[in-house]
Order: sequence, then C-alpha cells, then structure tokens
Amino acid sequence: MTAEPNREIISISKYMPTRYAGDAQETRALNALIVLMRASDAFLMALQRDVAARRLTLSQFGVLEALLHVGPLCQGELAVKLLRSGASVTAVVDGLEKRSLVARQRSEPDRRFVRVALTAKGRRLIEAAFPGHARTVARLFRVLTDGEQDELRRLCRKLGTSIAQGSEV
Repeated sequence: MTAEPNREIISISKYMPTRYAGDAQETRALNALIVLMRASDAFLMALQRDVAARRLTLSQFGVLEALLHVGPLCQGELAVKLLRSGASVTAVVDGLEKRSLVARQRSEPDRRFVRVALTAKGRRLIEAAFPGHARTVARLFRVLTDGEQDELRRLCRKLGTSIAQGSEV
C-alpha cells in the first residue's frame, strides 16, 4: 500500500462527531451522516484509483458498464440510471465518443431521442475492465461479513427509497 491510501485510511478512521448541540435524534442522525459520507468518499476514492488505470472516470465507467449490461440507452435513461443530470451525462458521453468508446444514434421514429451504444472498442475495454472492477469491489467489502453486506444493502435501500419517495418525515 502506498503512502497516499494510508493517509486516507488514517483521516477516515479518526472519526470526528458533529459539534452541533442539537437534541439526541439530530446528533445521532448527523453522526450517522458523517460516517456514511466518509465511508462513501473512501470507497469512491478506491474505485476511482481502480478505473483510472484505464484512463476513465467513475462516471465514464458507469456509462460503459450500463451500456454493457443493459444495452443501448437514451442519454436521459443513462442520467436516471446513473443518478446524474442530463448535462453531466452529455459531457461524459462527449468524452467517451471522442475516444471512440461509444457512438450516438438518432432514433428513427423520433429524432429528438439520441441513443448511446458501445462501439467495438468500448465493448472490448469494458469487458476487459469489469471483472477486475468486480474483484476490487468484493475486496473492499471483505471487511463486512455476508450478513453485514446484506444488512447494509437493506438499510441503504430503505433510506434511499424513503428519501426518493419524499416519505422521510
């Protein structure tokens, strides 16, 4: 392990609780948010290092992975799947298109819709990269037992679904 990842581990492991003097429920929620965000940031940094070896960003990798596993998609569908804005997806697709990894195709029935598809070069890249990426994700989650991973998934889904439905109150 290099010095850089060690610094990340040290800064993340030094838990700094909220200094907000709210009630117990607010303090608990803020502390949970701090830990969730720090873990998420650490995870994303590790994944970014993983995909950077292929000269990709996480957003680019996400687009390529979605196209590999789902097939050609409209840019709006990609934005929804990746939880990104349409403008952000457009910029990502622009970069991938410049590298000849994806191609845009106008829909014949409605020319307003632009589908994005993998090129042969893009398919080769993501098919070669994805198995290693999956191993990296599994390695990062090894700190949790199978049951803990399932519980984390359940809790995150519960939280995310509640917020998305506007029923968090």
